Amino acid sequence: MIEADLGDLVERLAAHRTLGTAPRAQLEWLASHGRLRRITAGEVVARAGDPIRELYVVLAGHLAIRVDRGGGPRKMLEWGAGDVAGLLPFSRLQTSPGLTTVDEDGEMLNVGRDCFPEMISRCHELTALLVHIMVDRARRFTSGDLQVEKMMSLGRLAAGLAHELNNPASALARSARELTARVFELEASALALGAVRLTSEQLAAIAAVRARCDKGGARAALSPLERADREDAVADWVARHGSSSVGAEELAETALAVEDLDRLAAALGDDALGFALRSLVAAYRTRSLASEVEIAAGRVHSLVAAIKGFTYMDQSQVPKPVAIGQGLADTLAVHGAKARAKSVQVSLHVADDLPLVDGLGGELNQVWSNLIDNAIDAVPESGHVDVRASVQPGWVVVAVTDDGPGIPAEIVERIFDPFFTTKPQGSGTGLGLDIARRIVRQHDGELEVESHPGRTQFRVLLPRT
Repeated sequence: MIEADLGDLVERLAAHRTLGTAPRAQLEWLASHGRLRRITAGEVVARAGDPIRELYVVLAGHLAIRVDRGGGPRKMLEWGAGDVAGLLPFSRLQTSPGLTTVDEDGEMLNVGRDCFPEMISRCHELTALLVHIMVDRARRFTSGDLQVEKMMSLGRLAAGLAHELNNPASALARSARELTARVFELEASALALGAVRLTSEQLAAIAAVRARCDKGGARAALSPLERADREDAVADWVARHGSSSVGAEELAETALAVEDLDRLAAALGDDALGFALRSLVAAYRTRSLASEVEIAAGRVHSLVAAIKGFTYMDQSQVPKPVAIGQGLADTLAVHGAKARAKSVQVSLHVADDLPLVDGLGGELNQVWSNLIDNAIDAVPESGHVDVRASVQPGWVVVAVTDDGPGIPAEIVERIFDPFFTTKPQGSGTGLGLDIARRIVRQHDGELEVESHPGRTQFRVLLPRT
């Protein structure tokens, strides 16, 4: 603490950029009720979680607060000469959200919490200035919180999307490589078969067998034991007919039965049979690979469409009618990889008569993302998450229910508090539910929670269009 001349301190307060416009009598009150202290670079003013008990009027020097939301400390606010920090009148901030340190030597006037009631009753203009600072600080923290949470959500989204895209992309690359080789084989087998000079009856027999090759469903319906028996039967047939030009395993992949092969052998004879089988297998495998490419490409297209729908890419941030069911489907597509990694079953039920709601689709999707992501985290391996969208008089209701252990009764009232999280350090910001509730309230809705062991349900009520 520094011994200071009261008159000199009042003059310094009168020159203060933020508080200098307050009446001089109120500045005198502030000077007489505060304690002047020197701050030095590197000094820790408050650590994350420390109670905030004083108002800081910065007269010289520089301070900054850095908050760690799981991605490392990040500077959220800074104060220099002419700024006010610390506890403010009517503020709900009771503890420090981060580490506040001194970056540059200086001085500040500290006023304790116990002086606030008198200040509020006697120094109206001074209190009004401090309240304006509090509102501005809350706005800046809120904006920063939302940005941090969005960036972390984007990171989770990118990780999930990369995992989702990896499988179809790998299938595309693998099938495309094999398809190139199979096309050459198809051409060669076709040329070889053409050189045999088959009759029209023999060509008709080959065409009839080729039509049966593509009935893949017949093979897919076989049990593992039935499939093994079929492979053994085809291998025996190939050995009896000496068709060394085609492998038994490849031939068994088609839907052809031994009876089909017998008819083909009777129609063609041993000389043309090998060429025909080689052509049939090459054509079947080529068509199968082309189908695999189509399916994988369709999966990639669907994922990209889901991401575009989830983020409302290329759409203006203006409230408009939003289809909740589509938003939920896009969100589940984004989180599919995470659910499968835990063997979590996620079900979606959307009422057929679900009306539209007015709002920002991208922000509402962030609400669904937070709730579904939390539910997947909460359930055990092979757990279940149920997502339902229904209509009630005047409302559209979205309920996300999980069969996890539930939220302890002693903390259920705190889960919407900023920075409160039950996840391990680095796994959550403690902002997801707070931001979700803010978004829902901005849409004139409500976010409710009901929890007991084995069942937790979050319900979002939005006014229907």
